[in-house]
Amino acid sequence: MRRQIPGLHSQHQAETSLDGVFLVRVERASYRWHPQKPFVELRLVILEPQSSQDRSFFSRLYCTERALWKLHWFLRDFGYDADLLNRDQVDEKALLNLRGVVRTSHKIVNGRSYQNLDSFAPAGEWEVLSCASIDDVDVQHGKRNSDGL
Repeated sequence: MRRQIPGLHSQHQAETSLDGVFLVRVERASYRWHPQKPFVELRLVILEPQSSQDRSFFSRLYCTERALWKLHWFLRDFGYDADLLNRDQVDEKALLNLRGVVRTSHKIVNGRSYQNLDSFAPAGEWEVLSCASIDDVDVQHGKRNSDGL
């Protein structure tokens, strides 16, 4: 039996269009062991901007020696428990509902699409960062403010 599901063919394209700056909340987190590259897998729900609200995406933060700086940056900016961080512990339950700002991009490797977390900031900086990202897009598209900046 065949079923008609409108939009099914374009779903992949919609998911990969999450490049930009977003205020997000951690909905799910789990540590995944891998012999060469263990990682923390995150499911993040977008809170702002309104146009992307309630969309979610998965990403990874690797736990290798070379990548620990990025995991530490994420935990610090998202307000993770400082005591646990000082003891080198990541509690998956303590990660839930943490909020912060992420800059994302996507990359395709061997035909698979990955959502990269490029940078982080505390949730309290959302207003400043969201305005700055809008200004960056306007300049890239040749639009300028009325004062010529």
